[in-house]
Amino acid sequence: MARELKKRSEVAKEYTWATEDLYATDELWYADFEKAKEFLTEAKEYKGKLGTSADMLYRYFVRSEEQDVFLDSLSGYASRKKDEDMTNTTYQAMHSQIMSFYSQLSEAYSYVTPELVAIPEETYQRFFEEKPELDLYKRKIALVLRKKAHILSEREEQILASVGEVTRVPSEAFSIMNNADLKFPIILDEEGNEVRLTRGNYSIFIESENRQVRRAAFEALYSVYEQFQNTSATLLYGQIKKLMFYARQHKYNSTMESALYHNEIPVEVYKNLIKTVHKNMGLMHRYVALRKKLLGLEELHMYDVYTSVVKGVDMKVPYEEAKKMVYEALEPLGEEYRSHLKEGFENRWIDVYENVGKCGGAYSSGLMKHPFVLLNYEDKLDSVFTLAHEMGHALHSWYSNHTQPVIYSNYKIFVAEVASTCNEALLTHYLLKKTTDKKERAYLINHAMDDFRATLYRQTMFAEFEMMMNEMAEKGEPLTAEVLSKKYYELNKQYFGEDMVCDPQIALEWSRIPHFYYNFYVYQYATGYSAAIALSARILSEGEPAVRDYIKFLSGGNSADPISLLKMAGVDMSTPEPIEKALHVFENYLDEMETLI
Repeated sequence: MARELKKRSEVAKEYTWATEDLYATDELWYADFEKAKEFLTEAKEYKGKLGTSADMLYRYFVRSEEQDVFLDSLSGYASRKKDEDMTNTTYQAMHSQIMSFYSQLSEAYSYVTPELVAIPEETYQRFFEEKPELDLYKRKIALVLRKKAHILSEREEQILASVGEVTRVPSEAFSIMNNADLKFPIILDEEGNEVRLTRGNYSIFIESENRQVRRAAFEALYSVYEQFQNTSATLLYGQIKKLMFYARQHKYNSTMESALYHNEIPVEVYKNLIKTVHKNMGLMHRYVALRKKLLGLEELHMYDVYTSVVKGVDMKVPYEEAKKMVYEALEPLGEEYRSHLKEGFENRWIDVYENVGKCGGAYSSGLMKHPFVLLNYEDKLDSVFTLAHEMGHALHSWYSNHTQPVIYSNYKIFVAEVASTCNEALLTHYLLKKTTDKKERAYLINHAMDDFRATLYRQTMFAEFEMMMNEMAEKGEPLTAEVLSKKYYELNKQYFGEDMVCDPQIALEWSRIPHFYYNFYVYQYATGYSAAIALSARILSEGEPAVRDYIKFLSGGNSADPISLLKMAGVDMSTPEPIEKALHVFENYLDEMETLI
């Protein structure tokens, strides 16, 4: 008999997140949803009036923040309930309702940016003098004005806002297909038991010491994605066409420029990452050659990348033990930080285990009430690192939300991966310091090297693929499944080198990566990883002064641009230095692994 996942109703309450902290019942949510519709009427009160007086402008900003707080719980509840079980049509509908409402609200307030841009500079100066309370919103206004060349007329902005529901279709369709519709075959596990392959347990099988299990999982997974490759290509092409549409309408030179400009990141930072990683590709090839040698294989295949090269080390970690491990590992960040970590552990911020229809992967949603963390926990070391990672996101949100005013509480995505990866780096340090067993140390170093391969190199490869896709589409080249697979396969060969047999199935990996729908997000895993290595090293070597700077960074929200916030913490991401330093750490791990083995 195949082992099937539990239904959502069968999962113990203590391992589910506390959505009742947002709304105790669906009925209460629907009642507030009706109240929120009044915001559409309120929008008319400010139209054509933002530049008439300092009081009117101030009233608009204050009311906008109040609406944001109200909608934070409303949208947060709908999204969390949807992700609990994506086969539940009630919550799919609820989520669609709130997303549709956001589009209507965006359309209703589409006049705001054009009006703010139209206010003369001298009028702003007079407003600031007349009403000192407006000083709080100076950065917000400056961020709007820097986009002046990209702002359209009120009517044009209204039209663009109104098509939001339509342009979300590619990403929403992919999410439903990937999380709810695709059903994978039954395979045999290490004991010969029939097990239904899922996106959640795939990571377990691909790490198995049994090569036949790894290969079976790899081939079974991609046999399904192969059946839908043309649909996947169409959805991804639709997503990129959407980005092209918005970029062109707002007069950006490219989709990349549009995405990065919004986050105050120069395009050179993105391209510098790819250039620096290419310059150090030899380390990745050395890693692949070492993995092949340590596994004792004549041929290293793509399904051999995730299994440990150190055998006979059992590092199965139950969830309760994982919480203790992460708590102890983050001691260098101080007791205040750990008190908030403990609060999350004890008050059900986390949805722990996989169930039927649950959204795959892991994430943290930094809601104002408190963060909500989604896991699909398995009793293994990788899941411990995922827990540390997502709680890094959660605590970043907690500090930002509790320090910054609402208008600056949401930090830019460029810095989003720093706090999470810093936690992982501290966990690695803790585990290596704790162990006295050479074999276990080798196991941990293998895990650390795999992090470099998966985060710095693989995410940079993803970023390069995303850049290539967008550039091709912008040149008018069609993105068919055949074209995408060919480009993706070539990149794999380049990154993994001659010691890797690039199985034909890996060409389809692009079709299962949700991050390609996130609009130039993935490069930040690699830049964030590099920054986190530098920050964690400073925290461990300097102690309290470094922790104080780090907490200031976590508390910064969107009060300054991301590059400046990181400089405040001691890292300059406008240069290749943090990436080079991180890759030097990778080189040291390679050296030590060769010595240990």
